[in-house]
Amino acid sequence: MRLLFLWTIGLARRRPISLVGTTIGVGLSVALLACLGAFVDSSVKTMTRRAVASLPIDWQILLNSPSNEGAVRAAIHETDPQAVIERVAYADVPGLVARTGQTVQTTGEAVVLGVGRGYQTEFPAEIAGMIGARQGILAAQQTAANLNASIGDSVTIQRAAGLPPVDIKVEGIINLPDAEFLFQKVGVPSGGRQTPPDNVLVLPLETWQRLFAEQMAHQPDSVRFEDHVRTTRGELPGAPEAAYAWELRRANHLTLNLAGRGALGDNLAAKLSSVRGDALYARVLFLFLGLPGLVVAALLTLGVAASGAIHRRQQQALMRTRGASVSMILKLAASEAALVGVGGSLLGGVLAFALTELFKVALGVSLTNVSGWLLRATCVALLLALFAVLQPAWHEARLATVAAARRFPFARGRPLWRRVWLDAVLLAVAAVDLWWMADAGYELVLAPEGSASVSVHYEAFAGPFCLWIGAMLGTLRLFGWLLQRGLPLAVKFRLPFFSNKLSPLIAASLARQRLPLSRAMGLVALALSFAVSTAIFNATYQAQSRVDAALTNGADVTVSGIPSATLASGLLSKLEKLPATVAARAMQHAYAYVGNDLQDLYGIDPKTLGDATPLANAYFEEGSASSALKALADQPDGILVSAETVTDFQLHRGDRLNIRLRNGPGNEYQNVSFCFVGVVREFPTAPKDSFLVVNSAYLLSQVPSGLDWTILIRSKGDPSSLAQSVSRVVGPIAGTRVSDVVSAQGQISSSLTAVDLRGLTLLELSFAVAFAVAASGLSLFLSFSERRRSFAILTALGAKRKHLGAFIWSEAATVLIGGGLVGIGVGWLVAFALIKVLGGVFDPPPEGLTVPWIYLFSLGISAAALTVAGVELLLRTLLNKPVVGELRSWV
Repeated sequence: MRLLFLWTIGLARRRPISLVGTTIGVGLSVALLACLGAFVDSSVKTMTRRAVASLPIDWQILLNSPSNEGAVRAAIHETDPQAVIERVAYADVPGLVARTGQTVQTTGEAVVLGVGRGYQTEFPAEIAGMIGARQGILAAQQTAANLNASIGDSVTIQRAAGLPPVDIKVEGIINLPDAEFLFQKVGVPSGGRQTPPDNVLVLPLETWQRLFAEQMAHQPDSVRFEDHVRTTRGELPGAPEAAYAWELRRANHLTLNLAGRGALGDNLAAKLSSVRGDALYARVLFLFLGLPGLVVAALLTLGVAASGAIHRRQQQALMRTRGASVSMILKLAASEAALVGVGGSLLGGVLAFALTELFKVALGVSLTNVSGWLLRATCVALLLALFAVLQPAWHEARLATVAAARRFPFARGRPLWRRVWLDAVLLAVAAVDLWWMADAGYELVLAPEGSASVSVHYEAFAGPFCLWIGAMLGTLRLFGWLLQRGLPLAVKFRLPFFSNKLSPLIAASLARQRLPLSRAMGLVALALSFAVSTAIFNATYQAQSRVDAALTNGADVTVSGIPSATLASGLLSKLEKLPATVAARAMQHAYAYVGNDLQDLYGIDPKTLGDATPLANAYFEEGSASSALKALADQPDGILVSAETVTDFQLHRGDRLNIRLRNGPGNEYQNVSFCFVGVVREFPTAPKDSFLVVNSAYLLSQVPSGLDWTILIRSKGDPSSLAQSVSRVVGPIAGTRVSDVVSAQGQISSSLTAVDLRGLTLLELSFAVAFAVAASGLSLFLSFSERRRSFAILTALGAKRKHLGAFIWSEAATVLIGGGLVGIGVGWLVAFALIKVLGGVFDPPPEGLTVPWIYLFSLGISAAALTVAGVELLLRTLLNKPVVGELRSWV
């Protein structure tokens, strides 16, 4: 034990740089793994929390009979004793009639709801008051517009089954923000896109029962009853997959207790089902962006540990000649590994907790489960330390003789990967994999409906990973060949920078040190490639997240829900005059039937819409937005349709499409003929499924009424500030909604392409700087420290500062420039491969890479500055240290 202690003290005194460098590498590995794991855990928990927080109704239970109300409530409370339950009654009626002055307005089919007094309190997101009373007889905003009715006006409800109509008096105008939930068909398989009814009245449940009791008796299929339930979520797990499985078990238990008395619509399970795919994507980011960082940290640690191979071989040979056994040598090496592992774990723990506090202060992000991940990372660190120190010690101990110690490192033969051309094999695998994945992109694959697990195409990782590792191994092969063969040729032909008197000696020195120099250049290239690929991917990801938000919102600022062309025209002229407005353009929205398929239809001016919102080439199948919009503008009755519609209806360019459009406040539809001119994939504010884009002039000439209007606005500065100004202008108009791209980006923060990468970017790029600096400075410094005797001999032979500087600067420039150029090139290629592989994630795919030039420039300056500082420090050390003492220390 005393020998181990003395050995450890001796290491700290004689080889402090190597010991500290290896400890730093282990510490960086621990901190990175702990922070990345905690980041992923925090991200998926945040996704779950945000998803369920925005859900208006957890369960909707369609009662088979009103008499089952008591049994259904008992079953709900048996499953969740604290659940909140509100009853909702639905009645389908043939139409509504309103008489205002000398005119009579009539609608088509309508739905009359009956809700209890507590419904708006328990489910505030479903019924939002606009003007008038919040309780009583309420008309939806669109219904009031169709009937031209206001507060105090009488509306006649035409009941079904031939029953006489009844009159009610409107007491308030309301909005139904989540009408999709309120009117979804519970227990009925979806046969396509379902839209909420255009005409809705909401009555107190007692009034509803009084008005529709007869209709229920004469035509029971025209009325239905639902229980809307908000459950307690205290036991809901944080991970989406676990939460989804937990909710499925709870829903199955409720279905068993219902015993056929009602059909369950589980909105909570449906929401969690989509979020679990987002959670898997966060883990995909961990693998794509975090795993390379861990590999860099591990290889940096191994490289630093390998820099002491010459000393270790000499020390072990000396120990063997003095009677030390292999087991004793391994025990001493194990003590060094334990010191490095424990020291690195402590350093990593300090860094991890410091970064956790940084996240809280700088970003307001709290990383959870850091301690748990730190324990896992510590186990990995101990294994890494053992492998970095003990494995080379064991390898050298078997051959530790005086003759072996005198051999040069390159006399041990070529490594296995060089002999089997592993670098070429990996690059070939990367090319094949990327070619295969480029067309399909990267997509999450959900298991069949009802399953609690999701899967991922892990083969997508093979391409970028093989490209990265293959390029690094190829770099080592190339650098070794250049140092061995290229430098002598450069000196022979007296190329620039190789024509002075010291060039042959410097070239011979570089060739002699080709293995440690190649290792140093490989480490620099590895670290820089990680930094470059991570920086470019994150920058592209963040830029595309903004594009995705703009696509969802429509523009920088969007005003939607404008009920008439007159209001839209007046608003447009006012909004164009706002100081922060660059351009404002209007478009129309309607629903249209293509066959039996109900789709969204947008009317635009293709010549001017691009002034208010970016129209990317990726939005259109031809790959050119200008050509697609020109084709639409040149054909007045032209129409752009989705690729799915083209396939379903076997369309060809020039075909005529007869689609049905609603004209007027009722449900009267008329056929309108269009000419198919192109295919559209994405469009501002459009859904992800099928939709249509037409010329607004032609649309208005065929269907002058029954359209919703939207105004898209491009902002000069902050969209949020402009949105506030727009809200003040739009405020008096009921039913309109103002949204901006910044808010949209925050609202979709749990969707697939909007995982907030600010924290991950800060974490990854901070470690990337540390890796690049350590690789360029520490590895070079260690390489020089291993050859102090050579420089001492040069000094003894009369070498001056400029002579020593020529040798040192040549090696430093070789490592930094060679490794830097390769690292930048490989990092660019890996980032391009990642974007291509993950192309299916982006909506729309990016048209090019976004390069963070400031970060990359700062990274290069940092690496160069540290290299210069290291060279100057080495020169001072060599010139100030006595030559005799240095030579004696190696005897």
